[in-house]
Amino acid sequence: MSVIVEISIFPMDKGESVSTYVARAIKIIRDSGLSYQLNPMGTCIEGEWRDVMDVVDRCFQDLEKDCTRINLSLKADYRKGTSNRLESKVSSVNEKL
Repeated sequence: MSVIVEISIFPMDKGESVSTYVARAIKIIRDSGLSYQLNPMGTCIEGEWRDVMDVVDRCFQDLEKDCTRINLSLKADYRKGTSNRLESKVSSVNEKL
């Protein structure tokens, strides 16, 4: 089973530049061992549902410690019986270009 989620999480009460807070979330994602891809508007994470949702929760809990307002957007794509879709979905489109 594979789920890919795209998460965008950042504080809304810490001024114009929030890259320090985004980096904290990315460190949690990176240290989880799950496959991920950082992009300019969010981060995609691939894995088992429970594992991915645990990482999302840990990102939220970390920012909640010192942020009073947090924006979190989440999209999910589940496909039974597949894996390694972070790369294969992009490759499939590139092959058709």
